[in-house]
Amino acid sequence: MFACFDAAVDAGKLDREAFKFGHRLLGHPSLSLENLGAVLPALPKNQVMFSKTPLATGDNFEATFRARPAGQSLEDTIETIRTSSSYIMVRSPEVHPSFAELHRQLVADAEILIGRRGVGGRAEDAQLYLFIASPNAVTPFHIDRYSTFLMQFRGTKSVTVFPQWDQRVVPVEAQEAYVDYASTQLPWTESLNAYGQEFTFAPGEALHIPFVAGHYVKNGGGDVSISMSLIFNTRESMMWRRAICFNHRMRKRLSLFGMTPFPVGQSPLRDGAKSFLYRVGRRTQSMLGQR
Repeated sequence: MFACFDAAVDAGKLDREAFKFGHRLLGHPSLSLENLGAVLPALPKNQVMFSKTPLATGDNFEATFRARPAGQSLEDTIETIRTSSSYIMVRSPEVHPSFAELHRQLVADAEILIGRRGVGGRAEDAQLYLFIASPNAVTPFHIDRYSTFLMQFRGTKSVTVFPQWDQRVVPVEAQEAYVDYASTQLPWTESLNAYGQEFTFAPGEALHIPFVAGHYVKNGGGDVSISMSLIFNTRESMMWRRAICFNHRMRKRLSLFGMTPFPVGQSPLRDGAKSFLYRVGRRTQSMLGQR
């Protein structure tokens, strides 16, 4: 039934816990080095982000790629990626014809799992992210505002994933600010590793990372790593996302009365009400802004 995933994917774990599974995309023509060499220069510049600075686990991942490095070109980064601690991140390669069908097939597989989980029938805002990184390169600790399927195609890596709502790892205020794009710097200390689960995987393997579950990546030292993520939201994760933004915007106001908003992820009824209020507020702001 799946075009890209192995049959033994447990839909019941979707956005509940991290888990490994297999994918069937090794040797796919879209992901050949020849095709990547042609696609990357052809994409809009704002979709191809890269860094030649070694990153550490506690660095601000999103901020690193907001500024294009001075005096460095994509071609130089590709040429020296085996030895330069470089990192290339490509957003939405599916806009290129050679990735369009692969994107469609992956979305279809994700929607099968979403349906089985009972959290809607569509993969909302689904897009691909392609990662090409030097041996031993690190992707800093961060959370995602969506659900993720991460697939490995070349090289090896280890991914440490933390429990989805664990406030010992990501304090609720930091989670809210991150999801609402107010701040993308998360607190990090090595002691947090005590709460994480490390997954080591190789070409042909994939990993599900739940919505807002903290995680970081360390590539193996033997080869350049090529991996790709499908990111998306479900009906449930969109509710969580809106409720988290609602909490962030209400937290300061409630503090005036000595109150704090109830954390998201513990009560579906409460999360649903906050999501509804957030949507109403956004719609009202939009209407007032048009007048």
